[in-house]
Amino acid sequence: MSKAIGNIFGGIPEQLPEELFTTLVDVPNVRVERIVSRGHASPPGFWYDQPQAEWVLVLSGSAAVLFEGEASPHVLRRGDHLHIPAHAKHRVEWTDATEPTVWLAVHYKE
Repeated sequence: MSKAIGNIFGGIPEQLPEELFTTLVDVPNVRVERIVSRGHASPPGFWYDQPQAEWVLVLSGSAAVLFEGEASPHVLRRGDHLHIPAHAKHRVEWTDATEPTVWLAVHYKE
């Protein structure tokens, strides 16, 4: 495996017309990515239904994640983390529009 060094906050553009996904590690059964959002949300009616589990940590900014069947979203701020089981339908209701929301996402097989 080759060595890599970087900064999780490096290379974030001022303008983000779309969310920015950067894969940091991709090995069998585990993928780690940085996601940068600014005022982004899941499209109306769209639900993620992923075959693998995901653990996310909000490093900066804030966001709200709604799970199917729940009345209100989970609001996440800097330092908050969330485990999303495989096939748990969810969506991003909103992300902070005033500063980048930087997520660290770990996708893995349960």
